[in-house]
Amino acid sequence: MVLELMLTAQLKCLAQNIYFEARNSNLADKAAVTDVVLNRVASPSYPNTICKVIHQRHQFSWYWDGKSDRPKNRDAWEQAKWVAYQMLYRGTFRGITEGALMYHATYVSPKWARDYYLIGTIGKHKFYRQRSKR
Repeated sequence: MVLELMLTAQLKCLAQNIYFEARNSNLADKAAVTDVVLNRVASPSYPNTICKVIHQRHQFSWYWDGKSDRPKNRDAWEQAKWVAYQMLYRGTFRGITEGALMYHATYVSPKWARDYYLIGTIGKHKFYRQRSKR
């Protein structure tokens, strides 16, 4: 695919995150997972590049699980690259999470979630943003 030639380091990190976090979910979920990464890059509370956000210690389990980070499902990998490109370079789907900085799979209940404001569920993930300080 032509997109493979345009795969910059940041785009590849973003596509890998989409692939490993949401490859078996719907397009909206893939976009939402991506939106969170881009929201973090824009936040002063997180690193300022996509790869640094994704590689930040214990933030995305796929990166820290010791397994291969090479995509095996070609169709899912192509869609992950497409979503990454659309969001990073065209702004498509940006804002879908309304500023979320956190998410988790719907089948888990992490303790940290109670400290955040639940925006909603998209696909197989729940999305959160920081609570307003009063």
